[in-house]
Amino acid sequence: MQYQFNSSDFPKDPGVYLMKDEHNRIIYVGKAKNLRSRVSSYFRPSRDPAPKTRVMLARVLQGDYITTISEKEALLLESSLIKKHRPRYNIVLRDDKQDVLFRLDKSQPYPALELTRSAGRDGAVYFGPFTSAAAARETMRVINKLFYLRKCGHKKFRNRVRPCLQNFIRRCPGPCCLEVSRKDYHAEIRRLEMFLSGRSAQLIRGMEKDMHKASSELDFEKAALLRDQLEAVQQTTRSQSVVFPGTGDMDVFAPVYIQDGLGIGVLFVRQGKVLDSKNFFWPEHHPENDQELQNTLASLLSQFYGPDRFIPEKILLPEKIDDPALGHLLMEYRKGKVRLVGARGESLKGLLNIARQNCEQHARDRKDAGLPSLARVMGLKNEPERIECIDVSHHSGQNTRMGVVTFVAGEPHKKDYRIYNLPSVPPGDDYQAMREFIRRRSRSSIPWPELLLIDGGKGQLSTVKKALEDAGQEQMFVLASIAKAGPRARGGGKDQVYLPGRKNPLPLKPASPELLYLQRIRDEAHRFVLGSMRNSLRKQSLQSDLERIPGLGPKKVDALWKHFGNLKSILGASREDLMQVPGFGPETASRTASYLEKWNTTSSSWHLS
Repeated sequence: MQYQFNSSDFPKDPGVYLMKDEHNRIIYVGKAKNLRSRVSSYFRPSRDPAPKTRVMLARVLQGDYITTISEKEALLLESSLIKKHRPRYNIVLRDDKQDVLFRLDKSQPYPALELTRSAGRDGAVYFGPFTSAAAARETMRVINKLFYLRKCGHKKFRNRVRPCLQNFIRRCPGPCCLEVSRKDYHAEIRRLEMFLSGRSAQLIRGMEKDMHKASSELDFEKAALLRDQLEAVQQTTRSQSVVFPGTGDMDVFAPVYIQDGLGIGVLFVRQGKVLDSKNFFWPEHHPENDQELQNTLASLLSQFYGPDRFIPEKILLPEKIDDPALGHLLMEYRKGKVRLVGARGESLKGLLNIARQNCEQHARDRKDAGLPSLARVMGLKNEPERIECIDVSHHSGQNTRMGVVTFVAGEPHKKDYRIYNLPSVPPGDDYQAMREFIRRRSRSSIPWPELLLIDGGKGQLSTVKKALEDAGQEQMFVLASIAKAGPRARGGGKDQVYLPGRKNPLPLKPASPELLYLQRIRDEAHRFVLGSMRNSLRKQSLQSDLERIPGLGPKKVDALWKHFGNLKSILGASREDLMQVPGFGPETASRTASYLEKWNTTSSSWHLS
């Protein structure tokens, strides 16, 4: 139900209020203990709002509300709506990619260390996070050299029939095939935990003790292995030091007022060491007072943390946030105690200063990097932060599909990548494909972008513009297209960018940041849709090959796809995995596993024979 913005229409219950503009777009989402009181505060004569708030209120024509049972539910709903609609005037956490963690499942007889992006509440132990996957992989490489543990995944571990090369070079004891003492293996696991937890001194003392004990018991092989490990650990940890003793594990959030808006510097501290950092920036956002800044931080934390993200017991902020709903939500995610603490004492203030300085330096680097300004070259009021790019692909005129990639704040937002299969489109008709795409996209719940980029020329641009007008979406965002042009276009001519209603392309220099940015987005769309097409063709080829296996027909092949879900899982399935598929008995599972093993080891094509 929609309302003109009259605060008396809002109830006094907790909930979420939505501010909308003339196009019915949500431009702000807020939560409140008392909806009527909170909404009326925006329109009090005595209030002198910040410039950003005044601009926002001038665009508000109507409002909606959603009531909730409690303030905690309102906080959850606010976070969900912000992530979905990305309102113009909210602080939106535009990087929702999960960081990399180390996962150690000690319930396994012979645990292995894994890299993951999801911290499940599954009883496993997690270490991290690392914002850089490359840094995490490098740490994993060092760990694989330091610790005498298995390196293979669970499927390979269950199905291996002889030890691998890692056992031969004495980096794995080979529990997959050899008799290995669980006591010794779990002693090595404890050493690994000490290393990952930053307890290097305790680890070294324990390894020295175990080495001398093995030597006194005349187990010289074990003593030599421990000696080599000890030297490697000492060399690796020599440069490590506890920066802030006694601080333990915590995440640090430090707001910074930068020239064009607000920045938040984040530090991840583990066992007193600064493990990694992140920085977020929101141009044009200036909280007008301490209370609004606290509300901003609370909104940020509700978006940053979730049930799949690692949450430490302590979260450090400039001032303690008095928000019971947020505290209860974080404790529910963590399944344990979480404290939102203010900086008291030199050590904690020092951590905040590091986060602030790091954020300020990144802000200067962003400014000096010559970031692209699409608003300037396209004559827009605001910089388009959410950009979608579409590209049509087909195979010999058949299997037409539309690929859509999304960039948010200059980075790929892969959660919103989409493939639209368009079987009803006539072979090779790219214009009809674009019309059909717009018809289906207009029914999607994913928010529209501020800029829709088309891989094509003026003809494709006109087609999409007309389709948007027919769908009633022509004023929602900016359109542009990018295409090769010039006498050598087919061989790699210069890229040109077109806008609706403009005869000539934009005058962009070949190496300008704006053109390079649009080319990057277009190339990502091209890569994505071609990759999807190749996977589809591979699946069709594999489908045909699977049906040639004796005992497998279309129904059993369909059961394979439904059970495993993707090509990689089917190709890696063992006999035991296949026996879990409905309709697969021991004989069928053995025969299929044999064919898949043959394909994996001998064939370089997509054919089993």
